[in-house]
Amino acid sequence: MKGHIHVTVTNRRIRYDFTIHRNITIIQGDSATGKTTLLSMINDYYNLGESSGVTLSCEKPCVTLSGRNWQPLLATIRDSLVFIDEGNEFVNSEDFAKAIRGTDNYYIIVTREALHQLPYSVTEIYGLRESGKYGQLKQTYNEMYRLYGRKNYVKEISPSALITEDKGAGFEFFTHVAGHSGIHCLPAGGKSNIFGLLKETASSKNLLIIADGAAFGSEIGRISLYLKTHPSIYLYLPESFEWLILSSAIISAPDIPKILEDPAPYIESSRYMSWERYFTHLLIEAARGTYLEYTKSHINPNYCKPAVEEKIRKQIAGVKL
Repeated sequence: MKGHIHVTVTNRRIRYDFTIHRNITIIQGDSATGKTTLLSMINDYYNLGESSGVTLSCEKPCVTLSGRNWQPLLATIRDSLVFIDEGNEFVNSEDFAKAIRGTDNYYIIVTREALHQLPYSVTEIYGLRESGKYGQLKQTYNEMYRLYGRKNYVKEISPSALITEDKGAGFEFFTHVAGHSGIHCLPAGGKSNIFGLLKETASSKNLLIIADGAAFGSEIGRISLYLKTHPSIYLYLPESFEWLILSSAIISAPDIPKILEDPAPYIESSRYMSWERYFTHLLIEAARGTYLEYTKSHINPNYCKPAVEEKIRKQIAGVKL
C-alpha cells in the first residue's frame, strides 16, 4: 500500500474524519478521549456492515486486530488499514515487528507506550479528541523539520557539540562539517542509545541532536520531556540524512523534487518499513555511477568538498555549523 488514505467513520452520535499517510500511525491519549469508540465502530462495521449503525467510507478495507490469535489473523489480511487497540501487548514484541515487515497494510495503533521495536515517524503520532459530534486526530509532534527548544522556535543556534543517531555516513559528514568550528561530534550508534548519551553530555552548552525523524517516533516522547528542563539542548529531525542530501539538489534527477514534495504516493509499505529506507534507496540509485555515489556505511569524500558540503549544510535551517 502507498499514498494517503482517507477514512470517515460515523454513527448517530459521532463522526471521525482523518487521513493516514504512512504505514505506521500511533494514536495516543488518556482515557475517555474516543480511542476505544473509534475502534469499536470500525470493528462493528467490519462484523455487521451497515446493520451495525455505522457508516465507514475508505478506499481500503478497515479491520481490527486483537487477541492471542493475532498472528494467523494477520497472515490473512492484505492491502488494508489494520487498527489495533491498546491492551494488545503483542504490539510491543519483536514477533509483531517481524510479522508486519514486508506486509502491504497500514497499521494504526492505539498505545500510551513507546513502541521501540517499530520505526515510526515523529509526524505520525496523534492525539484523539472528541469535539461535539466530531472526532479529530491532532498531531502531537507536528513538524518533521524542527528545532525543539523550550516552547519557542529557535531561529539560529551555534552548537558546541553534536550527537548523531548513526555512526556511518551521517556521522562522518557532520564530524567533517563540525570540525571547521571545533565542534565535538559524538555518534550514538542507534536511536535507542541517544537518550543515554544525551544525559552523559547534558552539561554541554547548546548541544544539538541530529536524528532520522522518519523512524524516531518511539524516542521523541521521553526526549521532548527531557528538553523541557534542559533549554540548551536542541533536536533536529530531518526525515533522514539521505533526505537531507536529496533536498540539497546536488543530485540531478528530474523526479526527485516531485517525490520530496509528497513522498507518500511513491513509498510502497511492503518494500519499505520506514521512509528512511526509501530515501536511502532513492539516493543510492540516483547517485549510482556518478562522482557522488553513495553508501550508508561511509561518506564518499566528494560530499565533503566545499561546494557540495555547503549545499547540504544550507538545508539545516537554524543551525550554524
